[in-house]
Amino acid sequence: MELLSKYHVIKDAEIGEGTIVRHYVNLYGCKIGKNCKIASFVEIQKNVEIGNNCKIEAFAYMPTGVTIEDEVFVGPHACFTNDKKPSAKGDWEVMPTLVKKGASIGANAVILCGVTIGENAIIGAGSVVTKDVPPNTVVVGNPARPIK
Repeated sequence: MELLSKYHVIKDAEIGEGTIVRHYVNLYGCKIGKNCKIASFVEIQKNVEIGNNCKIEAFAYMPTGVTIEDEVFVGPHACFTNDKKPSAKGDWEVMPTLVKKGASIGANAVILCGVTIGENAIIGAGSVVTKDVPPNTVVVGNPARPIK
């Protein structure tokens, strides 16, 4: 790991060889593969797993329950959720989300929990993904719908 940051919180994180971590990053109890690039202002929470050769752009947010396979691109400000019925009080149920190998998620996309994004799928910038995305499919909009 190459830590190119003065300001960060990295606690109980497993980070693979050749991975670069930039400024103001919070990594808690997560696992990040080899040769990844983690940009500034990213938060990756407990039990999140990220594969090898991934690129996570600035301000991306990944809560508990997210799994990212190899060679995935996550654009700036992309946001994942992990609870279908969030509440300020009481417990919540973490719903897993899976992003398969080679997928690309555009800037400002919102990925609701409980979905699978297929291999080599592309999520357009600003899209809101509310259901599974098949492999090799391009989706855009709110809610995200296939265009190709």
